[in-house]
Parts: sequence; C-alpha cells; structure tokens
Amino acid sequence: MNIKELLNRTDRFAANAGCQITEVDTEHAVAEMVVTENHLNGANVCQGGALFTLADLAIAALMNARGQLTVGISNNIMFVASAKEGDHLRAEAVSVCDHHKIPSVEVRVVNQTGRLICHVTGIGYRKSVSLPGSEATHS
Repeated sequence: MNIKELLNRTDRFAANAGCQITEVDTEHAVAEMVVTENHLNGANVCQGGALFTLADLAIAALMNARGQLTVGISNNIMFVASAKEGDHLRAEAVSVCDHHKIPSVEVRVVNQTGRLICHVTGIGYRKSVSLPGSEATHS
C-alpha cells in the first residue's frame, strides 16, 4: 500500500477531522479539507487545531514518502488569515531539507482562492525502521 492509502486509512484523527491526502511523492504532499460547522471556534472561524491537523497530515505524508518511519519533533504555525465555513483548504508540504535523520518541510495552507491561511514548518526524526504497513510507498 502506498503512503497516501496508508495515511488516509490509518490516521484516524485526521480522517475524523475531514482531512485527506490527495497527492504525495518524495518532493511534495497535499492534504485537503472543507471547513464545516464542526471546525469552527467561538469566533465562528476555523479553529487553529483543525488547520494544524491538516498541515500535519501533509507533513507526515511527505516525511514518510520514502517508506522510512519519520515522526515529528518540532512544528511551528503562523496564522495569516481566517478560514470560514465552506472554505476548501489545501495544505501543500514541500521539502526544505531531506536530511537522512532530521528532515524539514514547509507547508502553505491556502483556501479555494489561493489566499494564504497559515504557514507551518516541521522538523522530523527519521528512525532506522520501515514505516509499518508500507511497501513501495510512492504514488
């Protein structure tokens, strides 16, 4: 099973939040979601945790795309604009440094018009074991 299928099936938290991997290779990954009423906070805009979950899923797909188990060790999120109910969000992760032990990525989360909603950076730790449940992980 490839990384897209694996994460869409096994990352239950992201799936329950409405997030899904739509593209992944060793250079970039994309996760998407539609903001629903369940994503809204007290200010009636998309809750930051929902945005982070979307970006984190894209990070996980990119960092694990080579089939070697990689876990997050540090992430930073900068909110730029609010997402509203009905917005279609797209998180695209791109590799900054594909280090054999400490890879880093950047993620831009944009809405359906291309407006930047948030920017996320992530650093991972690549373990010396294969990603559980993966075979040839590229798609």
